[in-house]
Amino acid sequence: MEKLGLNEVREKFLSFFESKGHLRMKSASLIPQNDKSLLIINSGMAPLKPFFTGQAVPPSKRVVTCQKCIRTPDIERVGKTARHGTFFEMLGNFSFGDYFKEEAIAWGWELCTEVFKMPVDRLWVTIYLDDEEAFDIWHNNIGLPEERIVRMGKEDNFWEIGLGPCGPCSEIYFDRGPGTGCGKEDCKMGCDCDRYMEFWNLVFTQFDRDEKGNYNRLAKPNIDTGMGLERMAAIMQGADNIFEVDTIRYILDSICNLAGAEYGKDPKKDVSIRVITDHIRGVTFMISDGILPSNEGRGYVLRRLLRRAARHGRLLGISDPFLSGIALKVIDVSGDAYPELQEKKDYILNIIDLEENRFYETLDQGLLILQGYIEELKLTKAETLSGENAFRLYDTYGFPLDLTKDILEEQGFSVDEETFRKEMQIQRERARAARADSSTESWKEDIYAKIDWSIRTKFVGYESSTSKSVVKAIVKVDELSDSAEEGEEVNIILDVTPFYAESGGQSADTGKIAGEGFELKVKDCKKVTGDRFAHLCNVISGQVKVEDPCTAEIDIGRRMAIARNHSVTHLLQKALRKHLGTHVEQAGSLVTPDRLRFDFSHFKALTKEELDLVEKEVNDAILDSLDINIMETSVEEAKKLGAIALFGEKYGDKVRVVSMGGYSIELCGGTHLKTTSQAGLFRIISEGGIAAGVRRIEAVTGEKAYEYVKEEKKLMDEICDRLKTHPSDCSKKVDAILKQLKEAEKERDLLKSQMAACMLNDLIASSTEEKGVRYLVAKLDNMNMDSLREMGDKLRDKLGTSFVMLSSFDGEKTVLVAMASQDAVLRGVHSGNIIKEAVKLAGGSGGGRPDMAQGGIKDIDKVKIAMDAVPGILSRMITTQ
Repeated sequence: MEKLGLNEVREKFLSFFESKGHLRMKSASLIPQNDKSLLIINSGMAPLKPFFTGQAVPPSKRVVTCQKCIRTPDIERVGKTARHGTFFEMLGNFSFGDYFKEEAIAWGWELCTEVFKMPVDRLWVTIYLDDEEAFDIWHNNIGLPEERIVRMGKEDNFWEIGLGPCGPCSEIYFDRGPGTGCGKEDCKMGCDCDRYMEFWNLVFTQFDRDEKGNYNRLAKPNIDTGMGLERMAAIMQGADNIFEVDTIRYILDSICNLAGAEYGKDPKKDVSIRVITDHIRGVTFMISDGILPSNEGRGYVLRRLLRRAARHGRLLGISDPFLSGIALKVIDVSGDAYPELQEKKDYILNIIDLEENRFYETLDQGLLILQGYIEELKLTKAETLSGENAFRLYDTYGFPLDLTKDILEEQGFSVDEETFRKEMQIQRERARAARADSSTESWKEDIYAKIDWSIRTKFVGYESSTSKSVVKAIVKVDELSDSAEEGEEVNIILDVTPFYAESGGQSADTGKIAGEGFELKVKDCKKVTGDRFAHLCNVISGQVKVEDPCTAEIDIGRRMAIARNHSVTHLLQKALRKHLGTHVEQAGSLVTPDRLRFDFSHFKALTKEELDLVEKEVNDAILDSLDINIMETSVEEAKKLGAIALFGEKYGDKVRVVSMGGYSIELCGGTHLKTTSQAGLFRIISEGGIAAGVRRIEAVTGEKAYEYVKEEKKLMDEICDRLKTHPSDCSKKVDAILKQLKEAEKERDLLKSQMAACMLNDLIASSTEEKGVRYLVAKLDNMNMDSLREMGDKLRDKLGTSFVMLSSFDGEKTVLVAMASQDAVLRGVHSGNIIKEAVKLAGGSGGGRPDMAQGGIKDIDKVKIAMDAVPGILSRMITTQ
């Protein structure tokens, strides 16, 4: 058997199936496209679902791919074993109603034995229990002995997800030899040990399961196969696990060199080394596809992977940020197969650096919080940290349970793991509920899939604002209908349309559809299954029927406003890249008639000077009246022209290139102006951060920009009128007023300080003693929570062994602060429990630590009840010395 590197295995697989008439398709983005059932692409077949369900036409009936995937259900086991990982590549060959079992099995065998040269006597297969057709092909056509064809049940060898397409599977296994197994005499195929390794699953999608549970034979069955690239590379290299595979071992060794550790010597360190090795691969690929760290969805998956890797770096003794350096190693070994890694290298490394540094800040905060919990455990003589507090550390500060346990154990404490797991389960259930019943959603047949497949919508909106069309289908409340009456809301499918359907961040056109005896108001337009445009309409008058001829007409004024904003968005990206750097990449956009919104990668807020430069650059390009030319070409030719493409965008063989006088060149399917001067004027109205490493600019053009400038002038005139000055002197006048205000504030603060000193002495004089603890319960005027805390600190320091409770009305409710000195806490005083019990009597809420707590009461008439109760509660708590 030839020893092959991981990259060689990938190329041999793809080339082999190309020789069998398959179209080699690029890996899809890890971000699912129009698939609510998935958070992240997790299989080779996932991006191809629309081709299997008939919702889209495949570019070829035979396809081969190597798909990047992320799976996280076993994330907590990654590192603890050498078998689990989150990132992997899945090789697969697919047939959409073309070839079937005979070819799939024959080519699978040919690839294994003739291309990979795997020993025939070490290959085994499994088939579905009742799949005689597969058995016959394996046994009689291939010549595999009957004893090496193992029949398995539905759980193992039948693929189905609810209703819809399904079918039996056949898996190919490699016998790694007796020395790799469990050593038992009865060790055989199906044993849980590592001797027999499954590396290729052939799925024969030949049935359609209906609501009654019947398995109906498909007229055109499909083939869907999956071979784990890392697993296959491990077999070809005789490696024990995926972490020993050449490209992955290269990453692992770089971590060992950085940490000064030797892999295989210390089981604890090995766990950390494997976690970092696996997670940095997923992190690098996710960021390259435009996923950014956040607290929800796929962004949370990325954040979790990155932060787990960073924490394990700390466990290895790596104190400085290091992950971007390891990400470079990932790019080294995968950059040829995935050019986007090289193209986005600087961007990927910047995002990793930013998030890693942010994590270290929160980790340090988490350590402080945990230390506070430990101090409370010591003071209250408790032995176990609550599961709620452990989960709060995990959820808010990214503090893993095992790290919390390690730190607690070092100081003789434990954690309530059962409650922690309950909190985790509640969070998981919330996440599941957010995607409730979506696992089968992308396999369901939607209403538009029931329309005759010969019906397509031709878009003519690039050239024309009107079209002579025919109504080809009417959808009312998820049902097909032959007609619609006045007052009804319907979706209309036309054979030809000038209406732009919402996509690429550009809003849809609106307008009207009219024919003999009817008129429809078009409110929205969307692309739906089968290359059709659905026009959301209100029937204004008459009755519209299928096959009625009509005229479709867009609102040209609205289209022009959208075009202004869209064309200027291209100019804006060019200006940002010029003045901030080429790391700027579009991370999202929204183009409406009223404004534009542009999200882009950048790592700090723009200064006023930078915003002015960008705004001037765009306006200069508008004044230059650049011709806007649009052409169709191949992706390769577009790149040669210097065209900018979007993150994660899936492009076909032909792409649309929008060039603005050669100044800005982008791939874009939207509608645009003829010249940049038609935009009129450009004004930035806001700039801010929306995620780690992502900024957002909102702006207006044309008439809206004129209105914005007019409003600014109106506001300036009003300010000048009130200040009784000219616009040219306005800033000087404001400076003078601010100076006067600052001097007045100094005088006020001095008076407040003098008053506070007097008040402090009066309060100390009014304090009382209870069992050796001085206490003070007082209501103060015109103080917020910060002022109360400051006063409480001073009183506690002056009173010695003491407890202080202060309240004040802050304008909305009465706020309360309770504080106890450390020696009072040792005497049994617990500020949190006192305030909790007292404010409860007044219908309020509160709580906190033994030494400091706070609360609030909405009903000001009941505050006295709470304050009067404090001495009694305190007296019960104080232990005698």
